[in-house]
Amino acid sequence: MNINEFLNHVNSGLPIQGGGEIHKYMSELSQDAIKITSELNGSYHTPEEICEIFSKLIGKPVDDTFRIFPPFYTDCGKNINIGKNVFINSCCCFQDQGGITIGDGVLIGHKAVFATLDHNFIPEKRGSMIPKPIVIGKNVWMGANVTILGGVTIGDNSIIAAGAVVTKDIPPDSVAAGVPAVVIKSIYDKEDNKNY
Repeated sequence: MNINEFLNHVNSGLPIQGGGEIHKYMSELSQDAIKITSELNGSYHTPEEICEIFSKLIGKPVDDTFRIFPPFYTDCGKNINIGKNVFINSCCCFQDQGGITIGDGVLIGHKAVFATLDHNFIPEKRGSMIPKPIVIGKNVWMGANVTILGGVTIGDNSIIAAGAVVTKDIPPDSVAAGVPAVVIKSIYDKEDNKNY
């Protein structure tokens, strides 16, 4: 098993059987992620050093405009793709085995959770997992304590209110709030924008 085989499997949406070869490899990736995030979170680093450590975590370079306030947590790291001018605030948790893609200009608030794995509903198969990707469009703003579930796409320019739990796609240019999150208005509502 290697990283390309693993990514091909999970990005195809194929199940991860508990105790199987893919699951064992995923556990190895988790140990590597724990080691790298411990380095990231354990002491002060300059923005340039953070970009270097985060690039090691995800296995590809991040743009030098990327900013993150540690601590940051992930149990994989190798299936995260990040655009330019992205900011991630402190205490965020990314479960990225199913794939997390973050577009340019995205702002992510404190304690956001991105969860791309579901467990099997059948109790005897509960140890198996189903990966589903999360795709965040350009210029999306997510408030503190949001949770984004696997299989969700958030359209460009949208705003996800603090504390929202996003279980379904959110169209572009929308404001979504609640548990589960629903679209409550357009970002182009003239009444809301009169003071900006």
